[in-house]
Amino acid sequence: MTVRLHWFLPTGGDGRTLVDRHAYAHNTAAPGVRQPDIEYLAQISKAAERLGFEAVLTPTGTWCEDAWLTTVALSQHTERLKFLVAFRPGVISPVLAAQMAATYQRITRGRLLLNVVTGGDSAEQRRFGDHLDHDRRYERTAEFLSVVRGVWRGEPYDFHGEHFRVDGGLTALPPDPLPEIFFGGSSAAAGPVAAEHADVYLTWGEPPQQVKEKIDWIRSLAEERGRTVRFGIRLHTISRDSAKEAWGAADRLLGDLSDADIAQAQSLLGVSESVGQQRMLALHGGSREGLEISPNLWAGVGLVRGGAGTALVGSHGDVADRIEEYHALGIDNFVLSGYPHLEEAYWFGEGVTPELAARGLLAP
Repeated sequence: MTVRLHWFLPTGGDGRTLVDRHAYAHNTAAPGVRQPDIEYLAQISKAAERLGFEAVLTPTGTWCEDAWLTTVALSQHTERLKFLVAFRPGVISPVLAAQMAATYQRITRGRLLLNVVTGGDSAEQRRFGDHLDHDRRYERTAEFLSVVRGVWRGEPYDFHGEHFRVDGGLTALPPDPLPEIFFGGSSAAAGPVAAEHADVYLTWGEPPQQVKEKIDWIRSLAEERGRTVRFGIRLHTISRDSAKEAWGAADRLLGDLSDADIAQAQSLLGVSESVGQQRMLALHGGSREGLEISPNLWAGVGLVRGGAGTALVGSHGDVADRIEEYHALGIDNFVLSGYPHLEEAYWFGEGVTPELAARGLLAP
């Protein structure tokens, strides 16, 4: 089993800071914000392709450009790069989603991966007209994925569930190949959905022992269902020619944060229903102190940003060591990012990737 490397597309804007300065939020005049226009996102996509990343993850949410439309446009600027498109099953018909995926595969010649985001923030869900509570959203996700896989068979498919009723659902021309489904969730409600439907279970970057516990949990649930699930991890990276340079870059990111920035972000993130988000917050407790929570694993990102809140920090060899450590636990998909995303892609691709190749961890 080799390592599969993926990068990230900042479709809400990019910059040299951790402060949440989305291009379409109220603070559009903040200095240093890079607009997520096609020209800039194409630069990142082309860099990722040149540097050997297999795919780029594109997020979903209020402050992001639509992932489907943006990535299908970017596919015309690239040749081999795949797109890991995040979407929410609660705001789209599963049959329509299956049809969109099939069309996407034909347009891009098979370059679609799917990241199913059930959603852990009820306020965000309500913006899109979704009023289900946390656990019922996961129940609906399970039904949604049953329908998607059902209609991909290419023959009429019926499904009568609590959340969806489909009579003769059909994708006349199923996608070829079928897109891999990436799925994450740390709650008790998420585990069975991952075990039953995910091709790749995706976790945020926690210390290795905690990641191992998650892998064991999902693997056990999948085995009960006669399935095998692969595993991925979502991390930021700060990799430099020396550890001193890398930690200096992390310190500069931390130095850019005011106490007010941290307090405001922690207040907003603290009310999230996402178990994964609460686990991220527990790693740092809102404090600037003790942010290296495991060797080379830095929790500073999560002081002000939701979602993946940890970064691998160190020399290229240090970062490769940590990737090898996670890989030994069973992780084969690494979905990475850094600020700014264009520059950090080059730091990683020209520094860490050759280290991984030298260790025999990358496919030719």
